[in-house]
Amino acid sequence: MVERELTVSENLGLVHACAGRFRGRGIEYDDLFQAGCIGLIKAADNFDPDLGYKFSTYAVPVIIGEIKRMFRDGGAVKVSRSLKELGLKINRETEAFVKANGREPTVTELSEKLSEKPELITEAISACAPPVSLTVTNDDGEIQTDIPVDAPDGKITEIMSLRTELERLEDKDRKIIDLRFYKHKTQSETAKDLGMTQVQVSRRERKILMSLREKLI
Repeated sequence: MVERELTVSENLGLVHACAGRFRGRGIEYDDLFQAGCIGLIKAADNFDPDLGYKFSTYAVPVIIGEIKRMFRDGGAVKVSRSLKELGLKINRETEAFVKANGREPTVTELSEKLSEKPELITEAISACAPPVSLTVTNDDGEIQTDIPVDAPDGKITEIMSLRTELERLEDKDRKIIDLRFYKHKTQSETAKDLGMTQVQVSRRERKILMSLREKLI
């Protein structure tokens, strides 16, 4: 569980970057971030390193999918009453633990204290805790709040999502995209390399791009 907690904490930047893509669409950023955190947790739980992908490549589509689901569900992160109650218990237990130990408890420690599954603890924290609560101590010992801001390389999430979808294409379709948009060949040159006609390449390219657009927007 320690590894899982580390994976989630180290990749919160992905959630901020993904949530930033949906700013100005009628849903508060805090709700976008909470939905993204749920996606990040799901990605951490289901990621299989044997697939050969980096975790970030796998996680970004999952995070974005969870945010899009919130739009489909009416624009709010729905938190059950039981989850809210657990969130309150976690807050009380955390305050008591900090006073006694001088640090915040881990998910595993909260799980043992409250006799709840670690994944439920993590879900309650993500759903109920304020997302702008990350703090760090600088070299002078001062506590600073890490306010979410747009990542300077916000386009990275789009690139990761695109790479994931390209890897899922059939071999010939992937070659068409590679020749046309990465090697900058004309449709005629691409057709010659792949043993196709220019018309076939044009039609196939249009279908591929329409499919990618539907998946990424």
